[in-house]
Amino acid sequence: MGVFKKEMSNNQQNQGLKNFDAQSQQDMEIGKRLKRIKNKILVMSGKGGVGKSSVAAYLSISLAKKGYRVGLMDVDLHGPSIPRMLGINANIAVSPVTGKAIPIEPMPNLQVISIESIMGSDKDAATIWRGPIKIGVIRQFVSDMDWAELDYLVIDSPPGTGDEPLTIAQTIKDAKALIVTTPQEVSLADVRKSINFCRQVNMEMLGVVENMNGLKCPHCGEIINLFKSDGGKHMAEKAGIKLLASLPIEPEVVKLADAGRLLELFDKGIVFSDEFSKMVEQIISSTENA
Repeated sequence: MGVFKKEMSNNQQNQGLKNFDAQSQQDMEIGKRLKRIKNKILVMSGKGGVGKSSVAAYLSISLAKKGYRVGLMDVDLHGPSIPRMLGINANIAVSPVTGKAIPIEPMPNLQVISIESIMGSDKDAATIWRGPIKIGVIRQFVSDMDWAELDYLVIDSPPGTGDEPLTIAQTIKDAKALIVTTPQEVSLADVRKSINFCRQVNMEMLGVVENMNGLKCPHCGEIINLFKSDGGKHMAEKAGIKLLASLPIEPEVVKLADAGRLLELFDKGIVFSDEFSKMVEQIISSTENA
């Protein structure tokens, strides 16, 4: 019995050494990849349904259209929506040269990775994973992808302050947060938790985006405040962080995102695009002058 225990102990030690070596190797690979990426932006919110993924996708498109090389990493592992918004139906392929997975390129200057592009043909399959698996997958999204040299890596995180944003904070230590909210107090209460999360993990915040701030009536032109108004502005002032944009509710955004045609939004002369463009210029100025 004692010999069996000793053998088990040796096997556990050997396995532990193998795991340590694999972890160290992955850490080195992550470090090499991140050195080739100038700016990393984590789009996050404490609340679901605030348009966070739309903001992440449209920010990536906006930067790519300006000529920046952009990566969009969807780490919402349970509810990925980026591929559908961008009309991505292809699955990830593997490079015969590097042996690494190749991000999908839906337009020039933009590379995209999402769990939905890895899971095969069943796009409605549930991802039933616990924390350690999710942490491992997110790390692989950095280490095992054949990312180009990027000016920006935009990371779309699920709502909350759990495994996914924490893994990003610990893995990509120079990531900066872009926090999305809507004007009503239910959303703001959760978003304040995101702000406190950033402060606790020492993540710099680019600012707050207030989404769905008013709907322009198509008949009379009057602004209808479905979710109150200016809640994000008041919260940002109180928290001492910058309000980057106050975006109106825009049915055209919903329509194009549902149809997988969000890339076409720039061709529409709408207030949402004008306001969003102003925000993008602020982000470019903030990151290039950092």
